[in-house]
Amino acid sequence: MKKTVLSVVLISCCIVSHAKEYHVSVKGNDAASGAESSPFRTINRAAQAAYPGDVITVHAGTYREWVNPPRGGTNDDTRIVYRAAPGERVEIKGSEVVNTWTKEAGGVWKVVLPNSIFGDYNPYTDLIYGDWFNGRGRVHHTGEVFLNNRSLYEKETVDKVRNPEIFPDSKDPEASKYTWYCETDAENTTVWANFHQYNPNKELVEISVRRTCFYPEKPGVNYLTIQGFHISEAASQWAAPTAEQIGMIATHWNKGWIIENNVISNAKCSGITLGKEYSTGHNVWLADRSIDGSLHYIEVTFRTLRNGWNRENIGSHTVRNNEIFACEQTGMCGSMGAAFSTVENNYIHDIWVKRQFDGAEIAGIKFHAAIDTQIRNNRICRTGRGIWLDWMAQGTRVSRNLLYDNDLEDLFMEVDHGPYLIDNNLLGSPVNVWNMSQGGAYVHNLFAGLFRITQEKNRYTPYHLPHQTDVAGLSIIRNGDDRFYNNLFMPVEPDRKIDRGQPVYDSGAYPNFLDGNAWYHRAVPFGEEKHFVSQPDFDPGFRVDDRGKEVYVSFAVQGLGGIQTETVTTERLGRAKMPKAAYEQPDGTPIAIRSDYLGQSRSEHPVPGPFEQVKDGEIQLKVW
Repeated sequence: MKKTVLSVVLISCCIVSHAKEYHVSVKGNDAASGAESSPFRTINRAAQAAYPGDVITVHAGTYREWVNPPRGGTNDDTRIVYRAAPGERVEIKGSEVVNTWTKEAGGVWKVVLPNSIFGDYNPYTDLIYGDWFNGRGRVHHTGEVFLNNRSLYEKETVDKVRNPEIFPDSKDPEASKYTWYCETDAENTTVWANFHQYNPNKELVEISVRRTCFYPEKPGVNYLTIQGFHISEAASQWAAPTAEQIGMIATHWNKGWIIENNVISNAKCSGITLGKEYSTGHNVWLADRSIDGSLHYIEVTFRTLRNGWNRENIGSHTVRNNEIFACEQTGMCGSMGAAFSTVENNYIHDIWVKRQFDGAEIAGIKFHAAIDTQIRNNRICRTGRGIWLDWMAQGTRVSRNLLYDNDLEDLFMEVDHGPYLIDNNLLGSPVNVWNMSQGGAYVHNLFAGLFRITQEKNRYTPYHLPHQTDVAGLSIIRNGDDRFYNNLFMPVEPDRKIDRGQPVYDSGAYPNFLDGNAWYHRAVPFGEEKHFVSQPDFDPGFRVDDRGKEVYVSFAVQGLGGIQTETVTTERLGRAKMPKAAYEQPDGTPIAIRSDYLGQSRSEHPVPGPFEQVKDGEIQLKVW
């Protein structure tokens, strides 16, 4: 025993004494030492040199490489840190510059590229595909063309490049007239693009050539920090939950990464993936249509369990303070690998803007099996669907998020059994929640849109032992077993028709629990509620004022002084029916909601909604 302890101490001392800082510069040399006075040229060279406890500092410039780290740290205290030098703009790009275009006619230019420049991966022969992907009847390549850091729209024929028309589904119609098309033979790849008034040989024109920017080829690379970079323009593939998920930053079935203070943009599909790896299944439903995709995913779930999916090995990532935009599938997604993670203070916007393809995996944040995952203090807008928690959201908490201007809905809870907690959120889109789950707790939220509630009796989905990945059982979704405490309901468009609303709970199998809610502007109360306010003729006039870096909301309330409310705690919320598990912290300690969206303390009899300072009358608040 003494020998073992001594060995551990000696190993730890060796790690600490080895800790070094390596420098990388666009003016460096990979044959150098990596010292500040003798920096490496590539980040990958520094990655080969770094061991647990080391720091890689990358200096200003653009690095066109796939960073493939061979090793990680051993714990939080001896992680390997990749960081942009403080105060310096450092870009990692999945693209290369092309400035050898030949003009054809009008705004159309052409370039012929030898296939040899792509090495073993040519994104102009690689088609987007995967389980639950919908190409809308045409092919889509993972490659992309960028004009001054904005992607053009791929077309099916060269004629559609020469005669561009506005793409009607685009959220940026004028931009959709900037188009490109490609053809590839055994020797060359030819690209045509319509740059309109721009000369591509005088502007910054790039084409994506790498499938990712930061991704370890192998699992077992834990405890990395990626800090302060601008990461963009990779040819990322569709990230289905049944596939190896490779975004521009991808954790690859590892543990304990910190991804912070980065600007992530222009992924063909996904910006960040916290997802599964290849061996447990890769687009298995496409490979075998003899059974339903949900059955395939159940099989994938059990394969990941046999492959070490648990708190000790996988997940526990921190993703914070990033800006993520201009990705056409997700800002962030993860199947299994997002469990036990924290996602906070991110600004995710303008996802799925081009809308040339769609599928069942598109959102600002799309997680499967977000077990004990904490999603808090994020701003998510113009993403189609804001947050989508699909299958096995258990112990999950969505708290203090600002969601608005999402044209599908702010939050989609799909086939989850709880317990999950949605508290202190500000949801401002026309449809706030699509609830196809049970066992949820909605507490102190402001709902400025509508609810859509549906049952799912055709899919059996897993629930787990508390705070574990071990599967306790499978069940269908029969609706109910939800809690609604101290919320404000003030739909801006109360007459907008959706296929189902809250009264569908009346036909649900399980009872709901309600108290302390305020219902305005024809919001329809449901169930038995002892203390509440219902003023169907009162329009609070809710609106969001997006000023770029700052966001304000304004609305009015009345009648709140007459509601008797109580603090919401673990004890009051009880246990979710199917998993028989409590609404509590990931470490098993109780929850008491004693602060609001702004971090202010709540009184013993708190005000409904996310803001404790609200009183009857009009109010304007800065919320970001």
